[in-house]
Amino acid sequence: MSVRYGMIFVSTLLFLAICQEALKGPIAQKPEGPVFYVAIDGSDMNPGSEASPWQTIQHAADAATPGSAVHVRGGIYAERVVIHVSGNAAQGYITFESHPGETAILDGERLIPPDERTAMVSIHDRSYIRIRGFEIRNYRTSGRRATPAGIFVSGAGSHVELLGNNVHNIEQNWQAKGGNAFGIAVYGTNAQTPISNLVIDGNEVHHLKTGSSESVVVNGNVTDFRISHNVVHDNNNIGIDVIGHERTAADPNTDRARDGEVSQNRVYSITSKGNPSYGDEQNSDGIYVDGGMRVLIEQNVIHDVDFGIELASEHKGKTTSYVTARNNLIYFCHNAGISIGGYDPERGITEHCLIVNNTLYKNDTGGWKAGEFQMQFHMANNVFKNNILVAGPEGLFTVSKSGRMSNKTPTVELDYNLYFLTSGSKVGRWQYDASSYTGFNEYVQATGNDRHSRFADPLFINPTEHDFHLQPGSPAIDAGVVLDRTIVGMVDLDGAQRNSGGKPDVGCYEREAMGRSKEHK
Repeated sequence: MSVRYGMIFVSTLLFLAICQEALKGPIAQKPEGPVFYVAIDGSDMNPGSEASPWQTIQHAADAATPGSAVHVRGGIYAERVVIHVSGNAAQGYITFESHPGETAILDGERLIPPDERTAMVSIHDRSYIRIRGFEIRNYRTSGRRATPAGIFVSGAGSHVELLGNNVHNIEQNWQAKGGNAFGIAVYGTNAQTPISNLVIDGNEVHHLKTGSSESVVVNGNVTDFRISHNVVHDNNNIGIDVIGHERTAADPNTDRARDGEVSQNRVYSITSKGNPSYGDEQNSDGIYVDGGMRVLIEQNVIHDVDFGIELASEHKGKTTSYVTARNNLIYFCHNAGISIGGYDPERGITEHCLIVNNTLYKNDTGGWKAGEFQMQFHMANNVFKNNILVAGPEGLFTVSKSGRMSNKTPTVELDYNLYFLTSGSKVGRWQYDASSYTGFNEYVQATGNDRHSRFADPLFINPTEHDFHLQPGSPAIDAGVVLDRTIVGMVDLDGAQRNSGGKPDVGCYEREAMGRSKEHK
């Protein structure tokens, strides 16, 4: 890494670290406000008290005041809700939530989605809104023009929090290409004013049929966001997506999600195979940055998806840039564990992205010959360091479908990685700049890459039980290159401190984290 390039990354990642801490802290002071109640046996003519609750959530969404909370009693509510009120910085959030110890269910079973984009919960041009603890389910269509969603946030605004909701069975059942549906979607459509200070945390989003769309997505003029602690699984297209360049906002300068983080999520059982929009292709991502900028992807566990993490732009001449993917565990993906670059020559550019301290284990299970780390078309100034790659029976570690962007622009700098095979061929295969190499030594000598990397057993504790912590004596211990803390991060996947006195361990775990290990299955 050049000094200039390193300084750019340090300043960018320092900015992301500041944004990350700001998002984790209290966003606004919320004084004590009134509590309103909604219950199945209530009446919208009531005052909304606990003794005399309202009957519909929609009435509460029209009548609640800044700083108030709406407690929705347990039961099934067959209604779509459009939030027409906002909180503010002085008086606080308006919180809509299931009453403590109960579950309010928004059920779309008997609702017919119209031929437009609609959601069980819609928030447009609103701020200081919190949606917490609802079950949102069964909103389905077979019409191509209808686009159902669980929660849809759009326009402009700030301080929207979507917390601890269970969103499932939102379905686009159109049996051809072109249909769309969403679990949780945020579209910044105002070119001048973004959706900012957004939190999507602790939700379960599952058993969706999204057609050509995504399970959880931020798209367009969205900034300062956090997507964390969510469990996204058993869906037929992309798990979590950060999107730009789709003309969601009219100004190209603001039409990209940026300055946010995707952290501590579990994403699994995601595949486009059988999705009418994709047929037998396995092209869905666990986590995808498609045109986003300055995004931090860390401490996620991703498995049994098509691609683990993909950093790319689908739009020619447009970029995905300054993304850092670190301390992630990715295993048993049907295609590549991590993929960068446009998927064909007519797509966009992946540039200035850092991929550090990840563990990739036996991906490419679908036999697509994508390897553990795939480098496709149009890449510039990316870094791949301090990662563990264990290949499956194919023995394929890196795949490169094209040469460099130009003779003077490097695609990816690879070094300080640990490679190993557990079955099949014991030699291993690498592709780089559209050339193939058999054996680690041949690859290093021919390309000049990975001169400080090793080919050795990482000595995981028990990979059969998905325990990828390091045994004593692992060659991954203290084997990484020392990078700025804003790049490698302060903690590993478990949240334990990285080695601050010397070289970090390679992969997503620090050996010193053993006392705080967690089970990831």
